Amino acid sequence: MPQPPSMDRRQLLRAGGAFGIAAATAPLLAAPARAASTASAATTVTDLGPAIEQFALMSGLLVGDTVYIGSRNLTPTRLIAFHLPTRTVVARTDLGTGHSVQALAADPTGRYLYAGILTKADEGLPNLFRWDLTAPDGPAVPVGRTEDRDIRELAVAPDGTVYAVGGVPGKAPALWMYDPGTGRVTKLGVPDPNATLARAVAATDTTVFFGAGSVLAGGDGTSKASLYAYDRAARTFADVTPAEMRRDPSLREIAVFGDRLVVGTSGSTERAKLAVMDLADLSSYTVTTTAGTVVKNLATDGDRIYFAGEGGLHSFTPSTGTVAPLAHDGPDLGEIWGLDHTRGTLAVVSGYGFVGEIDTASGACVVTDLGEAGAPVSPQTAMGIAADGCHVYVGGNNVIARHDLRTGAVVNLRAPGEAKDAEVLDGVLYTGQYSGQGMWTYDPSADEQPHQLAKFPSEQNRPLDVCFDSVNRLLLVGAQSDTEGGGSLWTYAPGSGAKAVYVNPVDGVQLVRAVAAREGVAYLGGDNPTAQGPRGTLVAFDPVAGREAWRLDLPFSTGVAALAVRGRHLYGLARKGGFFVVDLPTRRLVHTADVRAVCPGFAAMTTSRGVVYGVSDTTLFRFHPKTFAVSTVVPDIDGAWYSGPHVNVDGLGRLYTLRGHRLVRVDDRPAL
Repeated sequence: MPQPPSMDRRQLLRAGGAFGIAAATAPLLAAPARAASTASAATTVTDLGPAIEQFALMSGLLVGDTVYIGSRNLTPTRLIAFHLPTRTVVARTDLGTGHSVQALAADPTGRYLYAGILTKADEGLPNLFRWDLTAPDGPAVPVGRTEDRDIRELAVAPDGTVYAVGGVPGKAPALWMYDPGTGRVTKLGVPDPNATLARAVAATDTTVFFGAGSVLAGGDGTSKASLYAYDRAARTFADVTPAEMRRDPSLREIAVFGDRLVVGTSGSTERAKLAVMDLADLSSYTVTTTAGTVVKNLATDGDRIYFAGEGGLHSFTPSTGTVAPLAHDGPDLGEIWGLDHTRGTLAVVSGYGFVGEIDTASGACVVTDLGEAGAPVSPQTAMGIAADGCHVYVGGNNVIARHDLRTGAVVNLRAPGEAKDAEVLDGVLYTGQYSGQGMWTYDPSADEQPHQLAKFPSEQNRPLDVCFDSVNRLLLVGAQSDTEGGGSLWTYAPGSGAKAVYVNPVDGVQLVRAVAAREGVAYLGGDNPTAQGPRGTLVAFDPVAGREAWRLDLPFSTGVAALAVRGRHLYGLARKGGFFVVDLPTRRLVHTADVRAVCPGFAAMTTSRGVVYGVSDTTLFRFHPKTFAVSTVVPDIDGAWYSGPHVNVDGLGRLYTLRGHRLVRVDDRPAL
């Protein structure tokens, strides 16, 4: 474990800000400049190359002897065809809209592959595509649009009718139907008005099964897991949710295997369940509680049912009712996005960017890296940045890219889920890992890959901000609970391994979006993603005693986006451009301003060389330390972020962020 920083390093850490990554603690080494442009006489921008490059994925489906795989957070969205016998990518098509492909389904003939996409905002464009697999050199074509914006799952009935589910923030999800004969997309109804997301659908000749819940934007009276049967002839819904599943946050997966309906849930406070239901009599079923928090990607060989959880693959034997891990001699499979059975082998599509083939009898495993097999490797949108004098780390989906500042070399490290935020202490990386993965760590001098350091309650699943309290020598993590609402503060002591979690330190609905530390006090910025209730509360919190010291309600209609400390002042940004400064010794709000011109939405902040900097989706900017006036450092920076921008500072005060998909270093020396 790293030793406590020296006094000089503590000062650097305090200067390093609170949203995003704190300052570096290792000696700075010169970095090779690939290309540099001068933004002003006192500002130099150095291009360090693509931030993350890989074939990132979010879905996989076996059709015949080919696995079709949908991309994630790549531009453009695309589908690839991985041929199992030759272990090569044999076809590709670009979709061009949205950011990810989560839903895939094939028609009964195997001729057409349907794909549903996710988008950041509804642009009124098609979100349902069809690819003719008999002519794979041709493009996938748009065939329709559901008004729920995101398509999370698709199913095709035996007669070729396509059904789609998904959601859009703030609206209960519907069941949608696409008729290939007429080309029409029809809304069939909203079976659960209190659900926030639907991720499961399956169809037979007579019935469509719809699974929903509140795995995102939960709490505040939203539904838990719900399963509905839609009668295709009568056009009516019936609630058929097994009683044992109603406490789980969401239905995660549904599959029809012969005369059985198999259903999996995602849990948080509850362990996930697996139900096997009789299609002829849905009231006849068995429910098995698993050891994990998710049951997804269902497959069967006729005797056993296979599924993926957060801990890898498992098998369920209906005749005995037992669940067992599926051992294999291959690597960690990470986040699994596709699972199919064929001729005694499981084809596993891993978020790490590979396809694994596992012999179910022997456990023998063959892994093929998709990039090496011919998949297009391109820049991915990023999650967060951490830096010291030797390395810059950029978080993405199932990967953390390590940039060596001495050689320019980039290595992709494997870490499941998403490194939403991180910090480097004495050369060791610490991350907050979504979803429900707790804290992970990586020491470049000792570790081959990152590994889990500490677990926290799984329902506190979305870490948002990591900072270091140099007085108490604690890592502080602000988090959100997607399923229960509200959030928490985590603390972890790198020296001793001691940890603690404080649930809802702001209130029952506000998550902790931003954390800053000064003189042993943690400052927590509250936010509320729902339409109702308080938002934008600032709480001063003792992270050792676990007690609130004082609080301040901010004069903004939106919650806190970012916090940073400079001297006696706490700087903060609200989510739509509200700027504020609090004098901490007097606990008074001493300055507010509207900075929407440079910060229209989410933001991050850090402190470098005695100046507080901020970055938005559009601009890198700074605040004058005396007047608090805002000025632009790099306009039109337009970082390719997936879940909000980040900025970081190294030990010499140089800033790191994204310009487009590229990692940049900004050396700013303003004349203040």
